[in-house]
Amino acid sequence: MAEIGKDIYKAIKFLNENKPLAIPTETVYGLAGNALSEEAVRQIYTVKNRPLHNPLIVHIGAKNDVHKYANEVPKKANQLIEAFWPGPLTLLLPKKNIIPDITTSGKPNVAIRMPNHPMTLELLSYLEYPLAAPSANPFGYISPTMPQHVQQQIGDKIPYILDGGICDKGIESTIVGFENGQPVVYRLGAITQEALEIVVGTIQLITKDNISPVAPGMLLKHYSPTTLTIFTDNIKNAISSNSKKRIGLLLFDKPFPCSEIMHQEVLSDCSDLNEAAKKLYAALHRLDNYKLDVIIAERFPDTGIGKTINDKLDRASK
Repeated sequence: MAEIGKDIYKAIKFLNENKPLAIPTETVYGLAGNALSEEAVRQIYTVKNRPLHNPLIVHIGAKNDVHKYANEVPKKANQLIEAFWPGPLTLLLPKKNIIPDITTSGKPNVAIRMPNHPMTLELLSYLEYPLAAPSANPFGYISPTMPQHVQQQIGDKIPYILDGGICDKGIESTIVGFENGQPVVYRLGAITQEALEIVVGTIQLITKDNISPVAPGMLLKHYSPTTLTIFTDNIKNAISSNSKKRIGLLLFDKPFPCSEIMHQEVLSDCSDLNEAAKKLYAALHRLDNYKLDVIIAERFPDTGIGKTINDKLDRASK
């Protein structure tokens, strides 16, 4: 099994040997490898069992590094960089040839972000290459937000998990690209549509593509427990429809009064959507480990980060 530790130099050794490992970010743990190495990137796809048509995100350690890997950075992209980097924002930009086609799934654009985690920023500062780093879990499964999640899911396939504690945001970065010069959200994430629009004006949403996704996170089924998951506006009816089954509930701010429920996860007693987002995946991991017959998740308020939570739960239930 993978060693869990805080030794950045050990992580560098493995990365320089083209061996993928897990790194912390403020969003989720990533399965990292040299983004410029076809060998390293291919191993990432293999460890995750990720389809090759689903592109990866390239992580950089300084804002100006974007110009090393992108041919063009539009004005509105620069505005977003200044507002949100380092942070949970990924930009989809025309790639330079230094980025291998396998990293972008053969597509002309590369997804780039500067993560906001001190340990990973320090790691990147020592490297002469950026890191490709999708979530450190089997493809399609719940993203990991702590080292133990990574160990449980892929610990037998990687040598090292760089321990940066529990992820601060708990859900993936928001992905923004540009069509005819106008910003488009391809994946809802930790930065809300409303926050983006304060900086660059109206943004279009194009968040689903099951055939040839231009960005990660666009597939219809994703972030899924192995347990059957139901996403609903009516918890009471969903429970009634699954009577006599071992049921777990995923709830926003208060438990459901029903003694027959095997387990309930309440994400925020104080009705804080940001707290709920941070705890979302960890709660899904716990529910999945209870060996239930069904997980019933309620729809969250569809505003701010609640839109992102609902998007994740919708894909988890497909």
